[in-house]
Amino acid sequence: MSLPTKIRALLQADPTSTTITLVERDVPTPDLTKSEHLIKVHSTSPCAGELLWPRMVSIPGKEIITCDDVAGVVVSAPLDSPFQPGTEVYARTNYWRPGCARDYTIATTEELARRAKNLSWAESAATPLSAITAWQAYFTHSGVGEFGDEAWKGKRVLITAASGGVGVWLVQVGKLLGAEVIGTCGPRNVEFVKGLGASEVLDYRTTDFKAWASDEKNKVDLIIDCIGGKSLEDAWWTLKDNGTIIGIVQPPEQKKPEGLALPGVTAKFFIMKPSGKDLEQITKLVEAGKASPVVDSVWPLEQFEHGYARLESGHARGKVVFDLTLNVPK
Repeated sequence: MSLPTKIRALLQADPTSTTITLVERDVPTPDLTKSEHLIKVHSTSPCAGELLWPRMVSIPGKEIITCDDVAGVVVSAPLDSPFQPGTEVYARTNYWRPGCARDYTIATTEELARRAKNLSWAESAATPLSAITAWQAYFTHSGVGEFGDEAWKGKRVLITAASGGVGVWLVQVGKLLGAEVIGTCGPRNVEFVKGLGASEVLDYRTTDFKAWASDEKNKVDLIIDCIGGKSLEDAWWTLKDNGTIIGIVQPPEQKKPEGLALPGVTAKFFIMKPSGKDLEQITKLVEAGKASPVVDSVWPLEQFEHGYARLESGHARGKVVFDLTLNVPK
């Protein structure tokens, strides 16, 4: 495959500003001795809040190309890689490298997985971050058990922001585990979240969570919070003694209500780790028709401002995706 001399890329030039510009850059050069692959990007997906990360984590010398989720085709690979040129892949790439909102990007062997055959390119790009985060919340951090363990049967699990990118995976996988899933969302998404497999859906705008949880049968064994702030604070009231609360946006202890006494509770905060191995497990579920990503909207790269506006609006159902193969409408 002949490579272009220049490629498009979305650049956040100032780590203290959320302004992005579309620029031209050279094709990146993979270091094959470090398991790096050159990927021709078909689609990529931004993450809510990602434009704020550079001001919190400074990486000297790193150019801030946005979006770390990618779906594309391998162009070059180490000789011992299982992902040889022509392989269709997807990945969550490491934040320490420039991102994937560019026509060609870099991914390592450890990050890559073969994309599910029954997904579109947009659906493939919508999957890695959200699905891996859900997988690791359940099977790395909850302490309950592995996928398929009997310990999950009948567990009550509360998922906040259940219609969001991570929430849709948490609901679907929780249902597969045999857990009783309760989701929170806005009123327009209640039926949608029920359709994903939630046994009960709470409208966060109208539900008094403390009052709801005053009935002991409503209390939950596990909370996975996907939004932080007031939602995380409200969720605390629903937790059983000796339960577990996991935050992926904010450490749960920061929003624990004053005066709430819960003996034996485990509170955890984690940031997902890119993992091709975890993503392979997701691929199996998707190809078996047991779970699927949800795409909110798809935008050409040139319309990135509209895509980010949709993402940051807080109203996206599932993931916003940039399709780099789309032509901009005249």
